[in-house]
Amino acid sequence: MNQPITTAAKVEQVLTQDRPRRRGVVIALLVVAVFGIASFFLFAKDKDTPLQFVTGEVTRGDLTIQVTATGTLAPINQVDVGSEVSGMIEKVLVDFNDRVTQGQILARLNTDEQRARVVQVQAALAVADARVLQTTATVLETELKLKRCQTLAAKGLCTAQDMDAAQAGYARAQADDASARAQVAQARATLDAEQTRLAKSVIRSPIDGVVLKRQIEPGQTVAASLQAPVLFTLAENLAQMELRVAVDEADIGKVRDGQTATFTVDAYGERIFPATIAQVRLAPLSVGGVVSYETILSLNNAELLLRPGMTATAHITVEEIHDTLRVPNAALRFVPPATAAEQKGGFMDQLFPRWGSRTRPPREDNNKSKRIWAPDNGQPRAIDVKTGPSDGRMTQIFVSEQDDGGKLEAGTTIITDTASKPR
Repeated sequence: MNQPITTAAKVEQVLTQDRPRRRGVVIALLVVAVFGIASFFLFAKDKDTPLQFVTGEVTRGDLTIQVTATGTLAPINQVDVGSEVSGMIEKVLVDFNDRVTQGQILARLNTDEQRARVVQVQAALAVADARVLQTTATVLETELKLKRCQTLAAKGLCTAQDMDAAQAGYARAQADDASARAQVAQARATLDAEQTRLAKSVIRSPIDGVVLKRQIEPGQTVAASLQAPVLFTLAENLAQMELRVAVDEADIGKVRDGQTATFTVDAYGERIFPATIAQVRLAPLSVGGVVSYETILSLNNAELLLRPGMTATAHITVEEIHDTLRVPNAALRFVPPATAAEQKGGFMDQLFPRWGSRTRPPREDNNKSKRIWAPDNGQPRAIDVKTGPSDGRMTQIFVSEQDDGGKLEAGTTIITDTASKPR
């Protein structure tokens, strides 16, 4: 049987059920109190901490706009010297860095076999010449026989059959003579070819220059089949060289023939060498999806300090701007901290700034509008400007009308960074 529940038991049961609810309310109140105290201290600290800025100045002066590209140095005229005939290298007469003149012998191939071929063809030519003598005599003989027959035929002393035989013999003699003369021409052409091959066994320099590479040694066999093997690499004149650089497609529209440039190489540290744009090639170069255009710079290497293959970094001057207002690039990148008005969203924005609103730099429009900031009674004041080209450190600016009537000129102090930022 169920026993009746007393009044005291009911009261105790109700109190037991309300304990978790009261505990949750107490925890919520404590969390709110902690957030409130933290918010108070954050606001108080921001109010008491003055903003300090790193400043610069608007200046007036010149800007040199440059395009940077890397490339390698090369001779203006570089020639690979090969062999058109096969054979064994008998002698090498030059070495690396040797100066050579046009026609100078660089190397010789063994010519024993080739000389034997020349002698053989000369003998064949002599045989052909002798045959021509024979056929010439035969032509003369048959011609005389035909004439006699014609004379006798007029007197009725030469039959028609004899006349036909004389005419046929004369025609055959002429044909044999023509064939013999053709064989002479053929033998003479073969002799010329073999003599040319013999001459090609002597490797000569095609230009005046210097030996950059030598890729053969005495005793080495050269096999010239479909492509002539390269034996030497010659440079015509290292006093005049060229620098071949790859200009990015984003910059190629600014580069023109005749523009001046400077470049540096690792071998000579900070030394700057002058150059001039000689050619901007139309054919694109694509490496890893990046498109560039080969540009040729001509340069003077009278001191012979520069060498083929050196890597160089070139700075091409594409524009020079004189007497213009300039600001440091850092001033255009600067964005001031959020002001008190922008922080009125509540203490949640202070405790969790990623949840709150942020100060964003103004968007750029088509005419390159930017915003710089000037200190005004300890607070940043916005100044709208339009920007021109940049040399990487300074940017040209054009002053627009100011809402507050402020004037931007050379010497005006502007903010480039925050020295102490409120926490």
